[in-house]
Amino acid sequence: MPKDDPETAALKKELNDIIANLKAEQEKVADAKLAEKCGDMGDVPKIRLLTKKTLKGHINKVNSVHYSGDSRHCVTGSLDGKLIIWDTWSGNKVQVIPLRSAWVMSVAFAPSGNFVACGGMDNMCTVYDVNNRDATGSAKMVRELAGYEGFLSSCRFLDDTHILTGSGDMKICVWDLEVGKREVEFNAHAGDVVTISLAPDMKTYVTGSVDKTCKLWDVRAEKEKQTFFGHEADVNSVCYHPSGQAFATASEDKTARLFDIRSDQQIGHYKPPGASGFTSCG
Repeated sequence: MPKDDPETAALKKELNDIIANLKAEQEKVADAKLAEKCGDMGDVPKIRLLTKKTLKGHINKVNSVHYSGDSRHCVTGSLDGKLIIWDTWSGNKVQVIPLRSAWVMSVAFAPSGNFVACGGMDNMCTVYDVNNRDATGSAKMVRELAGYEGFLSSCRFLDDTHILTGSGDMKICVWDLEVGKREVEFNAHAGDVVTISLAPDMKTYVTGSVDKTCKLWDVRAEKEKQTFFGHEADVNSVCYHPSGQAFATASEDKTARLFDIRSDQQIGHYKPPGASGFTSCG
């Protein structure tokens, strides 16, 4: 539809009015602001960040990193066409896995440490068994999950037999890895699904999208539980708080924000001077 189509303009206005009304209703019941409650606290002591280990091995941009459940091993994906599994305590490489496509955008380590997955501009999610080797000595590929109509932006293991994915075709999928079939598939956003963060309970998760919203989901349902507005551009990254009661976001609008799930609204807004868009948060 053309931009000046009157019906489209009227619908956009109606949606914006609904969002504005929702925000007004939320503000009515907001009895306090986080910044005000913390106003009488002293300044945070100066933080000295020290490099514990530098993991050297990739020869091109590293696009994604994810830890195993043991908080020791991690997998990295790079545009050099390799996945590397690292022992972050020693800094040593555990395995190097060559990829069929170098355009990797997301990697995932199963909490058990038994599997890693990756995907990107090849429009598929590929799963490797790190405990079994193929004829070349690399981790054995056990599944190629194809059928996406857009790039694979994010993937996370629910357990060793199920993986959750978000993609550029605006969809969320849950795959059964034992049979290689989709158990769940639905349109999640009005734009590319860019990022996924699983809650500590591994049952709920948050997504971020280029439609400027974040949504809270339950893996057992195909309709969002909550939608969070506020960002003025693409949401590039979301990260659940360890408590499971909040999550942080990073956006192309040059802000990072903190959303409280129980009160269903934004409680923190961070905009450093002169910052460019944020690509990741944690």
